[in-house]
Amino acid sequence: MKIVSASILLVLWVGYIEPDRVQSHWSTCGSGLEPTVVDSRPNIVLIVADDHGREVVGCYGAPGIKTSHIDQLAADGVRFSHAFCTTASCSPSRSVLLTGLQNHTNGMYGLEHQEHHFASFDTVRSLPVLLEKAGYRTARIGKLHVAPEKVYHFQQVLKGGSVNDPASVGRSPVEMARFCYPFLEVKAQPFFLYFATDDPHRSNTVAPDGSPVFDGTKPNAFGNRPGGYPQVGDHFYQPRDVRVPAYLPDTKACRAELAQYYESISRLDAGVGRLMDYLKDTGQYDNTLIVYLSDNGAPFPGAKTTLYEPGMRLPCIVKLPKPKKRGFVQDAMISWADVTPTLLDFAGVWTGSSPKHGRSFKDIIEQENVTGWDEVYASHSLHEVTMYYPMRVVRERRYKLIYNIAHQLPFPMALDLYHSFTWQDILRTKQNLYGKRTVKAYLHRPPFELYDLQTDPDEVKNLATNPRYRDVVTRMQTKIRQFQQQTHDPWMNK
Repeated sequence: MKIVSASILLVLWVGYIEPDRVQSHWSTCGSGLEPTVVDSRPNIVLIVADDHGREVVGCYGAPGIKTSHIDQLAADGVRFSHAFCTTASCSPSRSVLLTGLQNHTNGMYGLEHQEHHFASFDTVRSLPVLLEKAGYRTARIGKLHVAPEKVYHFQQVLKGGSVNDPASVGRSPVEMARFCYPFLEVKAQPFFLYFATDDPHRSNTVAPDGSPVFDGTKPNAFGNRPGGYPQVGDHFYQPRDVRVPAYLPDTKACRAELAQYYESISRLDAGVGRLMDYLKDTGQYDNTLIVYLSDNGAPFPGAKTTLYEPGMRLPCIVKLPKPKKRGFVQDAMISWADVTPTLLDFAGVWTGSSPKHGRSFKDIIEQENVTGWDEVYASHSLHEVTMYYPMRVVRERRYKLIYNIAHQLPFPMALDLYHSFTWQDILRTKQNLYGKRTVKAYLHRPPFELYDLQTDPDEVKNLATNPRYRDVVTRMQTKIRQFQQQTHDPWMNK
């Protein structure tokens, strides 16, 4: 079978550390000279926000939102304009980030916590494990939300976060940064820090049995609370001042929730700024590769859990240790399957017998007019255990094809999205439209959805049954089929 794109090439890494990354020097000790080894490999910081849509980041053109520290990171580094998760669901997306394998291959088909109980296969080799084996110090703080621990093992847990826990440290990103300071001070060897916030995920209360409760009778607080958080100068937003994206309804209920969402994002931004300050204070900033991204799109129906653009096209900012083109915008199309191969490449680590579905974009980060990076693939299986709705996607520059494998079923709603004030207002007022889609079209989907993103960026005009686009559909169906074959998709024969 001919490989249709290098984006889905199975890359085989061979267990090895590049010798030019570890340099020998001579130093005086006592009466003679003794060799010392200096590891010149960069530190790596991976910042993962929870449900941060690209439409609510200042440097991505969002007016009125205060994300000055994230914007500064983009000014110091490279902003990717076409970066995509492969599944718009928390645990599955994080599993792809940390393994380079699609969720349908690594086993993390849905959420990790409570009754959902999904986990990656014991044979999977993740990024922190591979970096530790290569001599990196590894630590995590905040939300992990993948399992099992031995597959996603970090040497240090600076402060663990619990899913849907109102008291989680992930709601206080500035405090998270403070907990990282002692780890950042150590300079004996390069480090990998996984910094994962709960912001700006929807907040909840907890029932006596431990299950999360989302109250749809009022705007969600998105973790915001009276009195704020330590060392955070809260930014407050008025509903009238927010920008309502096209996929959402311009209603009072939605605007009230967006105002709260904005505030949570600004708190997240403050934590990013404090972490950057600590990297500079400890002398580590200039030798640290920093990646900022989100696991999936915003926590609203129409984004999170869907593979429409608001769910999968996300912010991705990369600050190189020695940047040459500050403020550069990279147009190459990358996906979260490419992140682990890229970070291993920066560390000079090659791991044999460990196939990856992504490829390293290290060499093209600051490159202009990149070719060969013009499509990405996505695979969604479940979110909650009851939310069976597998989808496969190929997304090109112009066209996007969504294959709804279980199209006979209504599209399932996540607990936090169904009980959102925004969605409940639509149901209460019996509105037919949700954003630019009808409610019926959102909940009941055909087998295939084809969109021309040049003429229809909001993905509302399905061209899949239009005879004029028969060849486009056939060509892209073939690509999806080959993607399924090459990634050993269990749904290939469905």
